[in-house]
Formats: sequence, C-alpha cells, structure tokens
Amino acid sequence: MKPMNAIKASLIELQTVRLRYDQFAATIIICSMIVLFFGLSFVAKARTGEVQAPSTFADLVEKVKPAVVSIRVSSKGAKRLSQKEGRRGLIPFPDLPRDHPLNEFFRNLPRGNQNGPAPQRRLAQGSGFVISADGFVVTNNHVIRGGDQIIVTSEDEKKYDAELIGSDARTDLALLKIKSSKSFPYVKFAKEQSRVGDWVVAVGNPFGLGGTVTAGILSAQGRDIGSSPYDFIQVDAAVNRGNSGGPTFNLKGEVIGVNTAIYSPSGGNVGIAFAVPSATVIDIVDQLKKNGSVQRGWLGVRIQTISEDIAASLGLNEQYGALISDATAGGPAEKAGLRSGDAILQVNGNKVLDSRDLARKIAEFAPNTTVKIAIKRAGEQKLIIDVKLGAFPGSRVSSAHTGSKRNNKSSTLVNLGLDLAISRSGKEGIRILDVDPDSDAAEKGVRRGDIILQVNSKNVQTLAEVDKLVSTAMKRKSKALLMTLQRGDTKLFVGLKLRNANLR
Repeated sequence: MKPMNAIKASLIELQTVRLRYDQFAATIIICSMIVLFFGLSFVAKARTGEVQAPSTFADLVEKVKPAVVSIRVSSKGAKRLSQKEGRRGLIPFPDLPRDHPLNEFFRNLPRGNQNGPAPQRRLAQGSGFVISADGFVVTNNHVIRGGDQIIVTSEDEKKYDAELIGSDARTDLALLKIKSSKSFPYVKFAKEQSRVGDWVVAVGNPFGLGGTVTAGILSAQGRDIGSSPYDFIQVDAAVNRGNSGGPTFNLKGEVIGVNTAIYSPSGGNVGIAFAVPSATVIDIVDQLKKNGSVQRGWLGVRIQTISEDIAASLGLNEQYGALISDATAGGPAEKAGLRSGDAILQVNGNKVLDSRDLARKIAEFAPNTTVKIAIKRAGEQKLIIDVKLGAFPGSRVSSAHTGSKRNNKSSTLVNLGLDLAISRSGKEGIRILDVDPDSDAAEKGVRRGDIILQVNSKNVQTLAEVDKLVSTAMKRKSKALLMTLQRGDTKLFVGLKLRNANLR
C-alpha cells in the first residue's frame, strides 16, 4: 500500500513541476513578444525621426498659426495700364517663357476694367510668416512688388505697418520688418530635407480668408517651373490665390518651403502647388537681412541647353553642357574671349548638366570671383578659359517680339517643314514664314517669325545660301543641321535632323 501511495505522490509532484515549467515558458514567450513589438516600434521611429501620422493636426496648427500673417499692399497713383501691360502685370514671374502653362494661367485670370477714366490705387493681398521675435517677415516678391504701403495683419487681427528690407526676383522672395517694438511669435526653418511622401501643412490667406489651414504631402522635389534656375518643391495641400508667401510646415512645425505658385487650368486648386525650399530661403533671407539685396556672380551670356542633335552637330559624344547663344557686349564672358557658339562643359572642374545647372553654378559665386570655364569650340579641342565674374544686374531688358510683312520671294525647306523668305531689310537673315506643326522644327520650338542668321555657323542672307549649306551638310551625311535663330533680342541655337532636305 505504501509503495502505491509513493508512486501517486511522485506522479502528482511531476505534474506540478511540468505545470510550473509550462507557465514559465509561456511567460517567457509573452515577454519576448512584448520586447520585440516595442523594439520594432522604436526602430521604426528612429528611422523616420517621426511618429506615425497624427489623427489630428490641431496641436501643430495651434503651435505655428500665430506666426503666420496676412499682407496687404497698396500703391498710390498707379498709372492706368494698357491691355498688354495689364496682362503682364498679373504674372508673378515676368521671366516665364511665353509658352509656359503657368504663364498662360496668369494671363487668363479675370481682369478688371483697364480702360477707366482715371488711375486707381493698386491693391494686392498675400501671406507671410514671422521668422524672429523682433518682427522680420518672409513673403513673396510678387506680393509686395510695386507697393508703397505694406500692412501686416496678425492672427489676433492687429494691423502693423511694415517696411521692405529687400527682395529677390529670381527666387521670388522678399523680407519685411514690422514697425513695432513688440515681441512676436515666430517659426523656424527646417534644417533637414523632407522626403517625398512626408505630411505637410500649409497656412495662409487664400482669397482674403486669413488663417486658412490645409494639409497634404510633399509630392515632388527639384521641380523646374520656368521662372528661374532654382528648383522648387511640389505639394498637394490646397493652395490658392492669396496663399503666396505663406509657409508650408512639416510635422515638427518647421518651415520647409514658401508657397509661390500653383498650376491650374481653371484658376483654382487642383493639388499642384510649388514652394521655394527652406534651404534656398535661408540663404536668400540671410543676404537680404545683411545687404538688402542678393549678390550673385554674372557671366554675361545668353545660354540654352544642348540637345541631342546640337551635341551631334558639335561633335560631342554626350549630351550635356550649355551653349552660348550670345555674349553680352563688355560682359565678363566677352572680355575673357567666350563667344557665341561655344559649348560650356565645366565650371571649376564640375560638369555642367544643362543651362539651368550652369546658371545655378555661376550664381553660387560672389562677384569678382575668377572661375575656370571649360568649353568646346567648333573645330578645336576643349579649352580652359579663366573668367572674372561680374555682379548679376538688378534688372534685365525684356525681349520684344516684332512681326513683319510677308515677302513675296519665299521657298520651302522640304521635310524640315519650314516656309522661308528673305528678310524685309535684306540684312537680318532669312525669315521663317511658317512651320509645319508635325515637323522636327516645330517639336524643337522653331516659330513663325524667327530669323535664321546662320546655318552650321555660316551667315546666310539669301535663300540660295541656305540651299547650298543644307546640300553640303547632306553630302557629308551629317545627322543634324545647326541653325542660329534670332527671336526678338534673343539668339537661339536649334539642331534639326536632316532627312533629304532641299529647297524648292
């Protein structure tokens, strides 16, 4: 009997030990899962530097909104604008190409009566934001341009006079100073670059509705909107007229960009807005605060990007660089020996990707800096030329496009789609009367009214000269023909593919 009791006791003790072991193992597994979960969450936060998207932006808005202001600008005795001037006056980027979609959008905006009996006071509204406690405000240049009275309205509806410290048309930025000894709430710029897909919040004064908040994501970076050589960021937060100069924030409440332009066929928000990146704003604002203006190096050339066909016509194995279409008389480039037709390939040993890249590279240097320019000149090896940069002019002369009467003596450049005639003066070259919309010339941007000055770097004054040069290029089995065009006061180089072209 005793042995049986001993066996039962042993079995009970064994089951108890096993139960405790199972409980211990389960505890270990649960603890491991908890550690793993929080560990992965920590890693995810460490990688992004941010928590996941908030369920509300209210805390962020409450933090930054007091620093965002509305700006109202007026000018006294504004002259009555002609129809043409009125259209251009609505365009915040006067340097936009005529065929750029943003240019078309601004030209089509509703306009008031421009033929009234008396000049009227010009009014403009926009947005801005305070960047320091003593009242420095950042906004767009096109918001305050031409104004002589600037009123800044804060979130609490208090109004302050402000003075213009400086502005920069190339980046469309302006710096104001509120005329008050009061301490203002302000925001800071982001030092780290945001990533495409990050959440953003825009605050501004669309249509005069101050303090409007919208949210979206950073859609793209490095956008070229045709207004300057600088890149812009693209966001899909709702941005409308009046948001210009307002800030776009990241989830930390830091400014990642200054809202500048929108793209919209209808004039309203379609989710495509552009802002000046904070890195650019920081540099420009610092110079405006110190000097009241931005100092940039100036090469003194008109340039265009080298296309594949132009590269082939110049004997380049790769498509890169910028082509000088004209050198300003007495400018740094002309003084150094650079001339029309030279292909700029490098600046101080750094490869030039295209015309915008060259403009950015030169602008980074201070005036009076000597740089080494690597060029490819027709019929010569690569040359290195030292150029002492000048100061970028504060203004530029707008190009004027003039028409002409059709000359009866005309010819057609078959398969290139060009209808040509001798220029009216007989000294300007060959005028293009018409361009076949399905031709390579149309695809390359050749327009009716352009003047052909040269064919393959040879001056042309008659249709026979054009015919001869085209025939010579065909006999040599050239793949492309290089034409030098005059459009208004601008020279352009265009490479056109040769396909059994001849005059008839």
